[in-house]
Amino acid sequence: MASSATTSHAPAASRHATLADPGYQAFLILRIGFTVAPVLFGLDKFANLLVDWPGYLAPWIDGIVPGSAQAAMYAVGVIEIVAGVVVALAPRFGGWLVAGWLAGIIVDLLTIPGYYDIALRDFGLLLGAVALARLAVRYRGERRQ
Repeated sequence: MASSATTSHAPAASRHATLADPGYQAFLILRIGFTVAPVLFGLDKFANLLVDWPGYLAPWIDGIVPGSAQAAMYAVGVIEIVAGVVVALAPRFGGWLVAGWLAGIIVDLLTIPGYYDIALRDFGLLLGAVALARLAVRYRGERRQ
């Protein structure tokens, strides 16, 4: 009977040790952030509450994609929502997916005069997404709390 009591405490102790690990804490912060932010921003592409999203689409891209700039933002919104869900379910892949998506956004923004500051911010986010993907390799299989 004593061995079963010891066994039942071991997973709890392991979870506590994992939650105390600053690296795991950083992984959770990035995972939650890169899940929630893309989903919220993706949803806002349909409402334009935060900003007029079509204004962030470079004219040359607007000329390539079919339909209006707002229609392109609807597609962008769906992609961002999917990216957030992928991060939640598979952060090792989702981190790279978000990083690639942000690289595309950066290219878009660098071709619009006056948006360089936002491109720089998105580069910082890209680095965070890469860090998430790398941390996900380290913490693969750890239990989420």
